Amino acid sequence: MSVRQESATWVATLRRHTIPTELGPCTVRVQQGIGSGAPASGTPEVYLHGAAGSWATFRPLLSEASHHDRVLIDLPGWGESTKGARLEHFGIETMTRAVTDVLNLLNYPRWNLVGHSMGGFLALHIAATWPERTASVAAISPTTFGVSEAAREPLRSLSRFPAFVGMMLLMRSLAALGPAGLAMVRAVGATPVMGPLMSPFFADPPGMSAGVIRGLGHNARPASFSAAARAVAHYDFNQWRGIRCPVLATRGETDVFTSPSDLDRLAATVPQVQTVTIQHCGHFAHVEQPEQVQRLLEDMWSL
Repeated sequence: MSVRQESATWVATLRRHTIPTELGPCTVRVQQGIGSGAPASGTPEVYLHGAAGSWATFRPLLSEASHHDRVLIDLPGWGESTKGARLEHFGIETMTRAVTDVLNLLNYPRWNLVGHSMGGFLALHIAATWPERTASVAAISPTTFGVSEAAREPLRSLSRFPAFVGMMLLMRSLAALGPAGLAMVRAVGATPVMGPLMSPFFADPPGMSAGVIRGLGHNARPASFSAAARAVAHYDFNQWRGIRCPVLATRGETDVFTSPSDLDRLAATVPQVQTVTIQHCGHFAHVEQPEQVQRLLEDMWSL
């Protein structure tokens, strides 16, 4: 079977749903687990992407079949969930309700959450809000304490988080332009200029495929990114002390968004947390080191 045929077969196993939420229609893909006898079975793996991503960001982790169902969500404001997105109502609580409404309508009573960047932050909040229903959390380069401080006080945080502060200020400026700002991002994202712009996020920028870079450019949405930054600026991290499930928190060795001190503070806040720094990768470990990330996930799920 050719690579193209394998890809087509894999995509064919995904059932696409559009589910209404208070933040607008949410596009969701579900892949049934091996041996599961019903469309919704057991405790699924739920994938929550970052603020410049979509469900497709997780493709490198999904090359092999799973015994669990997989739920891949385009969060409201990103991917295929942009039409009708109510960004004026965007917040951590409303995004949490959007995700849990999706899972409730799919009839899942419990879930394993896998979140990257903003999705990792959201996964931790869901675990704190729904401790009895969250079986585990894997937060891949979660944007937590440092990013929250930078969103609140960008000038004071510029020396510590220049990549985030620079991106946030750029996205705010482009968001103020409305559709013209988004069009500018699309135009740049389709050119070779996007490669150097994204290089701080990878340990080996030349090793990233053009498709990965184009995908990140396509999903860079100024208004959605700005709304997410506002939402985390004044977050109360003490809520995470109520998380009861096992938590895996990782960062890349050259991560520009998730610092070593963020993992230290997570370890001091979350009761059952394992922290791991993954070598030879930046902010996208699931793209640069998917095999290692998959091993870490399987080890946690096997406990």
